[in-house]
Amino acid sequence: MNQLIGRRALLQVGALGAAGVGMSSLFPAWAKSVSPGSAAKGFATLTGNDIRLVVAGTEFNVDGRAGHAIAINGTIPAPLIRLKEGERVRLTVNNQLEEDTSIHWHGLIVPFEMDGVPGISFPGIKGKSTFTYEFPLKQAGTYWYHSHSGLQEQVGHYGPLIIDPAGPDPIASDREHVIVLSDWSFLHPHMIFTRMKQEGGFFNRQKMTLADRFSGKADPMTQEERNMFARMRMDPTDISDVTEAAYKFLINGHSPGENWTGLFRAGERVRLRIINSAAQTTFNFRIPGLRMTVVATDGIELRPVVVDEFQIGNAETYDVIVEPEDRAYTVVAETIDRSGMGIATLAPRAGLRAAIPPLRERPTLGMKDMGMGDMSGMDHGAMAGDSSAHAGHGAGGAAGAPAAAPMDHSNMDMRDKSKVTFPVGVGVDMIAPMPVDRVGDPGVGLDDVGHKVLTYRDLVSLKPRTDRRTPTRRLDIHLTGNMERFMWSMDGEQLSENPEPYRFERNERVRLRLINDTMMTHPMHLHGHFFEIVNGHGEYQPLKHTIRVLPGGYVDLDLTADAPGDWAFHCHLLYHMHGGMMRVVKVRPLDDGDAA
Repeated sequence: MNQLIGRRALLQVGALGAAGVGMSSLFPAWAKSVSPGSAAKGFATLTGNDIRLVVAGTEFNVDGRAGHAIAINGTIPAPLIRLKEGERVRLTVNNQLEEDTSIHWHGLIVPFEMDGVPGISFPGIKGKSTFTYEFPLKQAGTYWYHSHSGLQEQVGHYGPLIIDPAGPDPIASDREHVIVLSDWSFLHPHMIFTRMKQEGGFFNRQKMTLADRFSGKADPMTQEERNMFARMRMDPTDISDVTEAAYKFLINGHSPGENWTGLFRAGERVRLRIINSAAQTTFNFRIPGLRMTVVATDGIELRPVVVDEFQIGNAETYDVIVEPEDRAYTVVAETIDRSGMGIATLAPRAGLRAAIPPLRERPTLGMKDMGMGDMSGMDHGAMAGDSSAHAGHGAGGAAGAPAAAPMDHSNMDMRDKSKVTFPVGVGVDMIAPMPVDRVGDPGVGLDDVGHKVLTYRDLVSLKPRTDRRTPTRRLDIHLTGNMERFMWSMDGEQLSENPEPYRFERNERVRLRLINDTMMTHPMHLHGHFFEIVNGHGEYQPLKHTIRVLPGGYVDLDLTADAPGDWAFHCHLLYHMHGGMMRVVKVRPLDDGDAA
């Protein structure tokens, strides 16, 4: 099918944005002829084996202001689709837009022709046309669905999807609430993309200033670290591309002022199914005064682990159990850069509301985020770097070096081409010299918050893995980019450049090492598969379909390539994917021969 569909079409609009097109071109056809009225907040529930979905342009109102949107069946988020494991479902999508659309069933194991990625697995759904997805339901758990066309996901084209188990649910609860996190902007998404291409850090209003040095607060950086960032012309506060300066942060379609409220009875075990459907925002999720027991991630059950907070990347899902007392609690989804937050309420009665905590201190990046490994005990005062290279994060495919003795970094080259086999051009501004395994880290800014924060090392599968084979090879994949130019890629190549796919034999067992050569967290999603996080738990390595790869670090994943076909593999930060951080994974059918 790939031979019939041009992959370059995926990024046509992004290329236009990068070229600085006129304002009239920034607004697609659906924005010129929206349906009357405004999309409803929250979501209705659709069940059964034959479901109808209508995609249409509309308006969406946030805090009394309306903006252009795309809704499914008139709601944002889209309807909650609730299905049953073991059954077969037909989902008929009527596209009322003037442009193409699509729906990807995020995390579902489906035939690749039903995966919903234009240019890779199907042609897309043409404007004013209908397409029917049909597939068996092979799993249970918390998932979601969204557009994989252009930047439609940013303007409301996303919704929750729950598959109930065929038998008794192993996660016992008295009540549940689905919590959909998202980000909303009144700026058109192509304008957001263009602004970031035109000026690095355009939306960052938290840059360090001279006043920070004399504020009396504890300085998060040493002078040596400051000097290194300055030499490499990098910004230690460049943590989120799009911030509160352009975004409202929503929970179930509601802003903090609109205060979505989930009710409970005191003493109940309440299950929260938390889905990060934001286009560009990683959230730190907590409920002050209420501990959470994490029982599943990405739809797969875990051994319960009690935490106070966790970082949830774009497209990840977590199920937690809480047991609230007879009072209100504030649900806090604070952005990774702490520029803003989504707010909701859990309460025993309507109308109650708890105190809203203030935003916490802005985090800053450090040496580990540069890919310098553990810098304790090292002498980096003499490090010169490569000031002409506009610095970057690198990846050498090797684990972090020991830090027992002082080291002289004067000859360290942040764009050392000898460490990699891919092209290091203008789109790659750094290669992490000493990336380290960061699965035990809680996430940027969460090391010293004073309470228990979930890490990937805490995750233990409830069931032993089914494929106990040792991987036969290791494939290193570098997550690359140029942050100032807002160029993103994998192994230095963008999907629009039509690079060679990552190829796997059917049922091949492979260890993937994802190495983050940038200073941003990338939530990486592989379609059609689950992978195991290599986190020290042996036969009980946890399964996920999306994983955050922290700056300057790497994560090892064991993959069984058991789904034949062509699959997307990409960063789930929408503008990073749109900007090129996406590749194709090709799994050869058993009978395909060497010609595949």
